[in-house]
Amino acid sequence: MQAKTPPATPRDAARRPGVLDRRLDPALFKPLADPTRCRILACLVKCGRPCSVTEIAECCELDFSTVARHLGTLARGGLLGSRKEGRWVLYAADARELAARFRELAEAFESAAGTSCCGEGCGEGCR
Repeated sequence: MQAKTPPATPRDAARRPGVLDRRLDPALFKPLADPTRCRILACLVKCGRPCSVTEIAECCELDFSTVARHLGTLARGGLLGSRKEGRWVLYAADARELAARFRELAEAFESAAGTSCCGEGCGEGCR
């Protein structure tokens, strides 16, 4: 089996789409670019159960409409699930699913890096 040669230039790299390109999805990272949304996501993961917008607003000490807007962004990014119960919408974060998504991204980075950090074994703890 012939080893893959690393791309010589960024242009060459761009011409070789792969797993890393699919995993580096802006739809995943845009919702995480805001500290309030990160705080809301962390709250839902730690709570471990579906919560209403009102509960999250009280927990995070934020205005209801602000929380609702941020929850929508997190849900569109695939970081939260939601379901309607009567007149309430409950939001939940699946910690295992999120961990799997980030693990897949980490593995894509490792795969793209090859077997050493700089392609030639730099002596700085390369694998």
